[in-house]
Amino acid sequence: MRLSSVLALLQPALPLILGLSLGCSLSLLRVSWIQGEGEDPCVLAVGEPGGPQNLDSGTQLDQSDEDFKPRIVPYYRDPNKPYKKVLRTRYIQTELGSRERLLVAVLTSRATLSTLAVAVNRTVAHHFPRLLYFTGQRGARTPAGMQVVSHGDERPAWLMSETLRHLHTHFGADYDWFFVMQDDTYVQAPRLAALAGHLSINQDLYLGRTEEFIGAGEQARYCHGGFGYLLSRSLLLRLWPHLDGCRGDILSARPDEWLGRCLIDSLGIGCVSQHQGQQYRSFELAKNRDPEKEGSSAFLSAFAVHPVSEGTLMYRLHKRFSALELERTYSEIEQLQAQIRNLTVLTPEGEAGLSWPIGLPAPFTPHSRFEVLGWDYFTEQHTFSCADGAPKCPLQGASRADVGDAVETALEQLNRRYQPRLRFQKQRLLNGYRRFDPARGMEYTLDLLLEAVTQRGHRRALARRVSLLRPLSRVEILPMPYVTEATRVQLVLPLLVAEAAAAPAFLEAFAAGVLEPREHALLTLLLVYGPREGGRGAPDPFLGVKAAAAELERRYPGTRLAWLAVRAEAPSQVRLLDVVSKKHPVDTLFFLATVWTRPGPEVLNRCRMNAISGWQAFFPVHFQEFSPALAPQRSPQGPPGAGPDPPSPPGAEPARGAPLGGRFDRQASAEGCFYNADYLAARARLAGELAGQEEEEALEGLEVMDVFLRFSGLHLFRAVEPGLVQKFSVRDCSPRLSEELYHRCRLSTLEGLGARAQLAVALFEQEQANST
Repeated sequence: MRLSSVLALLQPALPLILGLSLGCSLSLLRVSWIQGEGEDPCVLAVGEPGGPQNLDSGTQLDQSDEDFKPRIVPYYRDPNKPYKKVLRTRYIQTELGSRERLLVAVLTSRATLSTLAVAVNRTVAHHFPRLLYFTGQRGARTPAGMQVVSHGDERPAWLMSETLRHLHTHFGADYDWFFVMQDDTYVQAPRLAALAGHLSINQDLYLGRTEEFIGAGEQARYCHGGFGYLLSRSLLLRLWPHLDGCRGDILSARPDEWLGRCLIDSLGIGCVSQHQGQQYRSFELAKNRDPEKEGSSAFLSAFAVHPVSEGTLMYRLHKRFSALELERTYSEIEQLQAQIRNLTVLTPEGEAGLSWPIGLPAPFTPHSRFEVLGWDYFTEQHTFSCADGAPKCPLQGASRADVGDAVETALEQLNRRYQPRLRFQKQRLLNGYRRFDPARGMEYTLDLLLEAVTQRGHRRALARRVSLLRPLSRVEILPMPYVTEATRVQLVLPLLVAEAAAAPAFLEAFAAGVLEPREHALLTLLLVYGPREGGRGAPDPFLGVKAAAAELERRYPGTRLAWLAVRAEAPSQVRLLDVVSKKHPVDTLFFLATVWTRPGPEVLNRCRMNAISGWQAFFPVHFQEFSPALAPQRSPQGPPGAGPDPPSPPGAEPARGAPLGGRFDRQASAEGCFYNADYLAARARLAGELAGQEEEEALEGLEVMDVFLRFSGLHLFRAVEPGLVQKFSVRDCSPRLSEELYHRCRLSTLEGLGARAQLAVALFEQEQANST
């Protein structure tokens, strides 16, 4: 009785007791297993940091916890050894060893280089990453926009051998596929690129239109050169050692037949027209045949068409295939729209969830009144949304062409829908509205006054409203010239007498950010004296600057800080740069700085990457800190432009190194990166368009950025630069500046005092103090 009552009391705790017992048993069992693993050779192989221990000598290894704890080795740089900068590759695909998909090589000649080769370049060059032209003509004149390689020998076998050797030497490690064609061949570039994308790259493949050798077996085939052929990278690597032997042993008047014999004799590989389910299709164009009348399946599905006798025929073929591709695209769009329309009925929203146009994102839905996208009103002559804030301005340039294209498209779609019953003619545009939706594109709403004409000739005026959408197309990477990070940067610092006191701080920042990490950069100081400053018997206002420069040269042996003295009554930035530009070569990369600029490695690298000779000039937008008297102190961890922290107590000094609030100063454009040759070209164009007194007056109201903007065909790149942080300082605007430059200078100074909320608080406190 007593036992049963005890069991009844312990019954709720039995699962807990059993769980504890089982856990203790498993823990003891695991301890025994760990103790038995001491003889594992993988564990014994870990010895002291000095090196691996000899297990045969019977040395006992200490298996304490210290041997298995990770050790953090602190970074230490020997100050006696020269600093070596580690250069990283520009693209991650270079570091990973990734390759491009396809390279196209075109075999041309002296007679057809300026005709058929140019036609090939204009029809297919924009579809391929790299297009090269190979000719045997020595010293061939290269047409614009084409990369021509001259071998100096027009023998067919020699030309083919040297072409393959050039491809292997210069591009063998960069591309997976090589397509070799003649300049009398039209290639359907999108289909060829899709074919190369579906084939495996790890096989030896020789793909094209197969042809039989005369007197050879059926297995010995070569690819006809007129229709082009694909060579895999692995096959080119295997073929390269046999090129010299094939060139001496094989005699052939045709380069494609010579290559086929070389591949069969040396590697035993022949041409195939089908591989991995992909077939190479070609079409032989008959003489005097009109491409517009060709409608056979072989022509419509061809990758290459041969022979093309003249450039005009090449363009007609391109027009025909482009129209076929466009029709195929429209058909696919209609099929997808029908599928979307059918599936929308099954969704919870039903037909109400169907967006217009079908398949494109729905219009942006604002979540507050601040996110509402506004419409811009326009007519055929004027727009009522001007960049300068004016209520009305003429509609011209790209905006006028855009409006005209929208009106023409609306009229074309109306005629396509209602013909032949009605035919519409535009009378005039009554009202026009447009807005840019970042999720869709440019939306238009047009009120058109039309004249409708029936089949019987009756006419009537109608006013109709139409809606159009210019959707955002596929985003593509614009081709940009390749630049390196090894270019030397020449910093140019113009110094006025009023800025001499701030120059030592700039030189110290230059030493810490450029000289200490051994950046590949030089500095030129342009000392600007006034008419009555620095003369005989007068003290030199730049004496402290010259002493600070000499001190840096002494601290950093091998460094030379050049300085030039200029006397000017009303110095302008363009005139000062003219003096420096004549002292340096045309390939010099200038970094035009101010006395408040603080250059560093990151800033110099972005200068090198964004300034492209003959293509682009870079003018960064620096971050300007607010006045410490108005701006609250931020924590040192906050990046430039971050929100302010709670204000510090009144009268407290900001901590050393603690950043203040600020803004990116869009009004300032005194800092810039550009090449001397680009500046000289823009300066020469300015002098050609403006002469005499007109040029002198223009230079007073222009900065270097304005010269590039108005007198240069280069791209002008303006972007915020978080690495350029300038401390607040009271800067005087010279009254000798032009009205526009003086206004920009004053606006930059006033906006740099503080944020609107901070200025409002300061004004409120001042009014409260005055009232009491």
